[in-house]
Amino acid sequence: MNIVKATRQFEDWLGRRTTIVKKDLRLKHRSMKDAEFPFFRATYYRWAQLWPKICPDLAKGPEVLAVGDLHVENFGTWRDIEGRLIWGVNDFDEAHPIAYSNDLVRLAASAQLACEAGHLQLKGKDIGEAILDGYRKALREEGQPFVLGERHDWLRQIAESELRDPVHFWAKMDSFQKVKQSAPVSAIDAIEHLMPAPNLKCTLLHRVAGLGSLGHERYVAVADWHGGRIAREAKALVSSACYWADGNEGPPEVLYQTIVNRAVRCPDPFVQLRGHWIVRRLSPHCSRIEIADIKAEGQELKLLAVMGWETANIHLGTKNARKAILRDVEKKNVKWLIEATEAMLQAVNEDWKTWKKDGYK
Repeated sequence: MNIVKATRQFEDWLGRRTTIVKKDLRLKHRSMKDAEFPFFRATYYRWAQLWPKICPDLAKGPEVLAVGDLHVENFGTWRDIEGRLIWGVNDFDEAHPIAYSNDLVRLAASAQLACEAGHLQLKGKDIGEAILDGYRKALREEGQPFVLGERHDWLRQIAESELRDPVHFWAKMDSFQKVKQSAPVSAIDAIEHLMPAPNLKCTLLHRVAGLGSLGHERYVAVADWHGGRIAREAKALVSSACYWADGNEGPPEVLYQTIVNRAVRCPDPFVQLRGHWIVRRLSPHCSRIEIADIKAEGQELKLLAVMGWETANIHLGTKNARKAILRDVEKKNVKWLIEATEAMLQAVNEDWKTWKKDGYK
């Protein structure tokens, strides 16, 4: 099965679970032709299908509740219950029980593609060593969240780019189209639960963002409150694409809240799963960080190491897996990660070439 047929079958599967926004899905298909990095980000379903075939031994390794669709642009910041700025994994749409190595290989592959796109200046071996070093250290020390205050000052400076300035943030919000037809009642209800006061007058926008979930319904409510604007988002979720890749319909269960609750984490109190809507606060410092916006010259390896550490923070949520993973990663050098990354990237590249030639018009 090539990438075109796989995409068609996956989208048929997806359409049986949620309402698809066809205009956004067409945008996703076009973006997949633009470059290999956006193609990679948009096609986790294909990765899930190929992973156990290309890396069968790794796929049988110790299992955790994993991020699944982990990559260098799946990190961001939020405010915890104390108002502190926290950095970590931003999105768990594809959370699923899978071998721990899946997240590490996918993270390394994304970093390699970011290098090829000119966003990072690193070599493959250095990428693997940095990620694995951070991951191992976090497992040994049983993890710790990243609070960007008196500690991790260098990471805070990277996270607080110019594009996260309030003026830029609200200008981007203003670029989204207003919802012309009524949104699902369940989405509106989910958003209202996150508002700071009842019956606020809101403008409902259709948000176009991301690539993996582009095509899902996504709504943002913007309101004026005490002299400034606030925003809340509701995004429709389905169960992980891993179920499709395994050839079955899969349960309706979405594991987003479960993985957040279990991880070593200072959680965002404004991220909640309500039915099949993930709802969250959006603000200049409560959002994903795009790799093109990161100014980390000379600190790229340090950044990848903390990404590896944060990956371990998530995996430590599977309490009985730590010792087995430590035994596995301590007995091997970085060669396994480099080789698996290269093998998966070769498959991604072949798929991208096929998509550019034969993908949807």
